[in-house]
Amino acid sequence: MKTEIGITETNRQLISVEMSKILADENVLYLKTKNAHWNVEGAGFFEMHTFFEIQFGQLDTVIDSIAERIRTLGHFAPATMKSYLALTHLTEKQSEDNDGQGFVKELLADHQSIAIILREHIKSFTEDFHDFGTADFITGLLETHEKMAWFLRAHLK
Repeated sequence: MKTEIGITETNRQLISVEMSKILADENVLYLKTKNAHWNVEGAGFFEMHTFFEIQFGQLDTVIDSIAERIRTLGHFAPATMKSYLALTHLTEKQSEDNDGQGFVKELLADHQSIAIILREHIKSFTEDFHDFGTADFITGLLETHEKMAWFLRAHLK
């Protein structure tokens, strides 16, 4: 059945492509956070292990909501690692060390990078694609990433 929500098919397609890239970024970040949770070592192990668990839980909720937003727009969400790696702007884990500080720095850089991309999309989704719903949705995602980045930065003090 045709999706009739007041956004042209062309615009819904373009938005879905951009949302798929965001979904890919979130999935890569999720796996990097899981890696940190599983493999962190050193002083403060339990605190960092628990902290990363909270963060990947938040990302799991984010991932589901992005995929559902893509479906709401009438398109299919990518759901393979191959597609995520082709779409993401993030890299897989860079550091060889498994210390909490190293994981925190890398995850912080990714959250900040995603926040910048989300911020750039807000204007285009409203002005270029006339999709205030997705713009509002990614504003919420932006706030989530800003807060998660703040929590990560607090560990570096």
